[in-house]
Amino acid sequence: MARIKGALMTRKRRNKILKLAKGYWGSKSTHYKMANQAVMKSLRYAYVGRKRKKREFRQLWITRISAACKLNGLNYSRFMHGLKLAGIELNRKSLSELAIHNPETFTALCETAKSQISL
Repeated sequence: MARIKGALMTRKRRNKILKLAKGYWGSKSTHYKMANQAVMKSLRYAYVGRKRKKREFRQLWITRISAACKLNGLNYSRFMHGLKLAGIELNRKSLSELAIHNPETFTALCETAKSQISL
């Protein structure tokens, strides 16, 4: 029976890691063992970063909406509550874009929210 050696798959696996480590500083881009450690750590950071990105964007949108609400004499939580009572279901991203690029529409939304709260 022929002896099967794993050289091809081993080389493929190593080259895949070295390709991911391209551009890393020093031995981390050329030596497999160090490259593997660096790639594993960077993949972990990337995974966490994808979750953190969502969190940070939501925070940014809320800050923008809050600033635009203050210009219209309303705070963020009362504005969102007023929109909910009015049955307006816009997400925070689109509200933020409205506040930046279309302030008169956002002002109309603020007036709607104010009227719903006062009822």
